[in-house]
Amino acid sequence: QVQLVESGGGLVQAGGSLRLSCAASGRTISTYAMGWFRQAPGKEREFVVVINKSGGSTYYAASVKGRFTISRDNAKNTVYLQMNSLKPEDTAVYYCAARSLWVATHPADFGSWGQGTQVTVSS
Repeated sequence: QVQLVESGGGLVQAGGSLRLSCAASGRTISTYAMGWFRQAPGKEREFVVVINKSGGSTYYAASVKGRFTISRDNAKNTVYLQMNSLKPEDTAVYYCAARSLWVATHPADFGSWGQGTQVTVSS
């Protein structure tokens, strides 16, 4: 099973940008669809974006489309999430997840998870 470690979170003002990274080990991510999810205090974990194994197909939640961009570097075994025009409602713990089959959007469909990285957007 692949192990995932997120980094890059922090505190940023509204309108600012952050770039999250998800470094994988144990197995190559080229055999996984990769996703980002987030969870705010008191709320359920929600889908943000997913990218297929080759990187040629992506699917975004409506709330982040046009502001966030997912990318992957299979050679570096790393997935990235570029977050622009951040809003206070983007504040959450962001999780990277891997799925060995086709892309999906439900957390239950992903078998491997990182520990999360906190993103806080101040108004």
